Amino acid sequence: MKHDFKVYLRLLSYLKSFWGIGLLVILGFAINAATEVSVAALLKKIIDAIQNRDQGFTTLFPLLVVVLMFFRGLGLFMGGYFTAVISRNLIFNIRQEVFAKLLRLPAQYYLDNSSGHITAKIMYNVEQLTAASSESIKTIVQYGTITLALLGYLFYTNWRLTLIIFIFGPLIGWVISKAAKRMRKLSNQVQDTMGDVNHVVQEMVNGHMVVKGFGGQAYEQQRFHKSSLENLSRGLKMVVVQQLNSPIIQLIMSISLSIIMYIALRPEILQDISAGAFVSYITAAGMLAKPIRALTDVNERIQRGMAAAHSVFELLDLPEEKNTGTLTDKIQGNIEFKNVNLVYADGFHAIHDFNLKVKQGETVALVGRSGAGKTSLVNLLVRYQDASSGELYIDNNNITDFDLNTLRTQISMVNQQVVLFNRTVRENIAYGQLENATDEDVIAAAKAAYAHDFIMALPKGYDTPLGAQGLNLSGGQRQRIAIARAILKNAPILILDEATSALDNESEYFIQQAFDQAMLGRTTIVIAHRLSTIENADRIVVMDRGRIVEQGSHQELLAQQGAYYQLHQRNFEDH
Repeated sequence: MKHDFKVYLRLLSYLKSFWGIGLLVILGFAINAATEVSVAALLKKIIDAIQNRDQGFTTLFPLLVVVLMFFRGLGLFMGGYFTAVISRNLIFNIRQEVFAKLLRLPAQYYLDNSSGHITAKIMYNVEQLTAASSESIKTIVQYGTITLALLGYLFYTNWRLTLIIFIFGPLIGWVISKAAKRMRKLSNQVQDTMGDVNHVVQEMVNGHMVVKGFGGQAYEQQRFHKSSLENLSRGLKMVVVQQLNSPIIQLIMSISLSIIMYIALRPEILQDISAGAFVSYITAAGMLAKPIRALTDVNERIQRGMAAAHSVFELLDLPEEKNTGTLTDKIQGNIEFKNVNLVYADGFHAIHDFNLKVKQGETVALVGRSGAGKTSLVNLLVRYQDASSGELYIDNNNITDFDLNTLRTQISMVNQQVVLFNRTVRENIAYGQLENATDEDVIAAAKAAYAHDFIMALPKGYDTPLGAQGLNLSGGQRQRIAIARAILKNAPILILDEATSALDNESEYFIQQAFDQAMLGRTTIVIAHRLSTIENADRIVVMDRGRIVEQGSHQELLAQQGAYYQLHQRNFEDH
């Protein structure tokens, strides 16, 4: 409970900067509350005026009703509009914060969570936060002022009778707290199931070719139906709790009202009350039911928003990538692994006591079966993972001493899975730190990657938008755009991870030439299955299960007739 209170206070702290607009909200709803009480007071006046045949007031009455409605409308508009201004801004600010956090989270977070659940957090959960903050505060202010105004009026008119209403207060409180617990639980489930729905949609969109090619439509429809149904049933359970909450509280209220009416209608009490005062008292007491119902409904919103707040703040409090390094030196390209071990969270030992020295400008090829630990090794170099033990040095400096950004901007990487963005070809090549590159440099990089010719054949050349993931290009073309990006980066260390696996022989021949260009004067680490692409490497390191099995030049390793020789034989049988 204490933790909940802290979370709520933290959520409300986001509203601090809107205090000026908040005053306008309070002013608007105060005007609205005053008109509610005025309705009861006007009733008293008109009934007394009719009884006393006060012609003056009865003539004025219709005009007063119009004035009252005008101010009521004005108050509601002010309160509603300025609450919405706070709400929208709150969502905007928290979304920016969540997105900025996602950019700073370690790679492991993306391995542990599906993209569907991550986007549900930033889209759906953040939206729900306003339910617990600005929306519920709006209801509390709007109906709280009305309740206070009406209670004040009732006390002023007859305080003894009004005390009866308060007797039922604790009972109402108990009903609300019971409903709150159930709604929090259901709200958490609704959020989780929303993440599942999102996840299924994203997988279908990203894998639509496989879905169609393998006739998976019925299966995907069924998966979507199942997760949507879960979401629906949780949502409906929440509605049941919410909808039962109100009638029960209305019933308790009506019991207290009927007791008031029973007592008020006793002749001994009635004798000194005018008809107008009696009607206005009962009207005001009756009018209490609506704001009290609204105030109990707010409970559902607060629980929904609190469940979202827990999930959003949990994300905002996750540890970010460790970036304690301060070195911003230019990297020369000497790399040394000393007794490096890498153990994943699930206990998988990917790299074992690994020792390797790579000199500046040297090209080292890593070969080995799938799962030998080659990609894990590369991830250590760009610090997508940190070594569990041992040391990794670049230019005799521990890799953790480098500022993360400095390190990554000086390592070019062409990954196994090419990532292209929904932007133009030029923007994909000159991405991020390269966005200010000149057209000449972009074209030179594309030519070096043998991409210029096919780019010029596209409808708008370098200004052709690539669409989501660049799926309108062939695998080889996408690979060459990624290589052009790496060449343009002109970093001292180049990592080619399975960089030629998606290419046909002709493309591979061109790209081999491009690589030879790109590798000049750079420290290059190549991971490849096609051994023909690495025969010219200065050194070949054969890996198996996170260990080095053998290393040497192509000729030396063939002469040893060991693991590399077997891989080579198999490779030639395949071609």
